Amino acid sequence: MMVFSVQDGIMKHIYNFVSLYEIYLIRTVVSFILILIFLIIKKKPIVFKSQYPILTLCRVILFFFGFSSFYVSLTVLPLGTATALFFVTPFLITIFAHFFLKEEIGPRRWAAIAIGFIGVYITLNPDFSNFNYLSLLPILCAFCYSLSMIIIKKTSDKDSVYTQTFTFYIGAIIFSIIFYFVIGDGKFNTTEHPAAQFIFREWFIDIENSILFMVATGITATVAFLLLFSAYSIASPAVVSPFEYSILLWSPLIGWIYFNEVPTLNTLIGILIIVSSGIYIFLREKAQDQSIVTDKPLR
Repeated sequence: MMVFSVQDGIMKHIYNFVSLYEIYLIRTVVSFILILIFLIIKKKPIVFKSQYPILTLCRVILFFFGFSSFYVSLTVLPLGTATALFFVTPFLITIFAHFFLKEEIGPRRWAAIAIGFIGVYITLNPDFSNFNYLSLLPILCAFCYSLSMIIIKKTSDKDSVYTQTFTFYIGAIIFSIIFYFVIGDGKFNTTEHPAAQFIFREWFIDIENSILFMVATGITATVAFLLLFSAYSIASPAVVSPFEYSILLWSPLIGWIYFNEVPTLNTLIGILIIVSSGIYIFLREKAQDQSIVTDKPLR
């Protein structure tokens, strides 16, 4: 989770001089190559074809645009705040599992979900007379990610985790190339807003100074992925999952050291409530022997 937060810190550092989908393309190509090399070295089967093509396409779209929204949020939010808001994911997964997978959710977990959203409200501390709605982008990311996790619960019986990863990489590369031909020349970059510039800025205008940062996002994403799934392969999800909340320590720390972002009291209280509610959901799942949230990583 520390490596994930480093990747997010790099994204926040470079949004001022590169385009979002330019980063996405380089990051994904680097990750694709590194995972491929890893599987060859480990002599693991390399399978690109999904047994659930329609569901996989939906998952790739949700992943791609979900994390696009998270990265755009870094232009307007402190790193720690954006990360904390993303961690409504356990609440959303639990809700979706109830409605889409017909999982039974007890009153204690419903109460934890409600309390968790109170933590979100406290973290946002909204002033509705002058509220920046881009602050909700991490929650949109969590929404998309949670739906994708529900899809993965359906597809995991036939598609390995590496097949699921490769299908996302292939989809992300295709989408990024499409974006290059549509917006890569910067013709839509007509506003000074940092979020709009991050999306519509012309590609490759400062490649000499940005390429190492973009490659670094691919390396850190791959290392974090391999570390996380190694942890899930050697210990039960109920044991590993709570440790994912350690990113809520690393991200504010990086935000403080590198971007001079000091969390407000509201943010700290909100994070504490979100973490407490999420971990309580993990504990209840373990007590009920019912893996819903804990079955898959939260990143």
